[in-house]
Amino acid sequence: MNEYINTKRERERERERERKSRMKGKSRLFTIGLVSAWYSSNIGVLLLNKYLLSNYGFKYPIFLTMCHMTACSLLSYVAIAWLKMVPLQTIRSRVQFFKISALSLIFCVSVVFGNISLRYLPVSFNQAIGATTPFFTAVFAYIMTFKREAWLTYLTLVPVVTGVVIASGGEPSFHLFGFIICVAATAARALKSVLQGILLSSEGEKLNSMNLLLYMAPMAVVFLLPATLIMEENVVGITLALARDDKKIVWYLLFNSTLAYFVNLTNFLVTKHTSALTLQVLGNAKGAVAVVVSILIFRNPVSVTGMMGYSLTVLGVILYSEAKKRSK
Repeated sequence: MNEYINTKRERERERERERKSRMKGKSRLFTIGLVSAWYSSNIGVLLLNKYLLSNYGFKYPIFLTMCHMTACSLLSYVAIAWLKMVPLQTIRSRVQFFKISALSLIFCVSVVFGNISLRYLPVSFNQAIGATTPFFTAVFAYIMTFKREAWLTYLTLVPVVTGVVIASGGEPSFHLFGFIICVAATAARALKSVLQGILLSSEGEKLNSMNLLLYMAPMAVVFLLPATLIMEENVVGITLALARDDKKIVWYLLFNSTLAYFVNLTNFLVTKHTSALTLQVLGNAKGAVAVVVSILIFRNPVSVTGMMGYSLTVLGVILYSEAKKRSK
């Protein structure tokens, strides 16, 4: 009798181990799928932006950004209000509304400037400059909060900046205006990150990234609409005329705008199912993958000096991440 009971218990334990093993396997596959979707959407929107603004000749970066923000507004509402992917968080005060508006304006500047830079710079060089975000983040954090990092952390920023200087000197397609605009976009992205931590720091004001996008995206459209009407005159008429000659432009814009939303969605999901540190590591690798893929697709000329500079920048970013982790 005891032998029968022990055998039954052993079988139950075995079934439980098999069940846990299957769940772990499914969870691993789900995470791999999420990371793949995150890579695909990030690199896809970057390459498609480059193709539209440079190769295709659609020279309207503000309008393109407005299309992105419109898609983010609509799809964020669908994901939160209809699909209930995350609980809806409300804006609780007029002060919080103005704080989110300020973040939205800086977010607009970073995205528009980033898109403008793609008209003049190859994706590989654009990514090299974008990798200097930790440098600007550290600078703004010190200026605005007087937050000091360990000296080792600041030391790791030296190869980050040095790498971009070397890459700039060895870049065959270097364009001064494009370089300045790309640096400004990178600085604005870092400023938004620091300000977000300052402005939405209290428990009552914190929003998860999907809810923040739900409120920031429509505000961005409000900021971008007058800008595109004034600075990109008759862009809607020109786009409609283009669509009559080549219907592919409509599909390009729709797909590109949807992809821009999925960048934010997969960013949130990867962080939720892994960690912010994992996302940071993946981000470091993403830049290198984007560089290789863009060179293969657009065949822009690269120099050994430029690649050495970019490699030094990536190494600096990895060291910076490691130093930040150890200082906590």
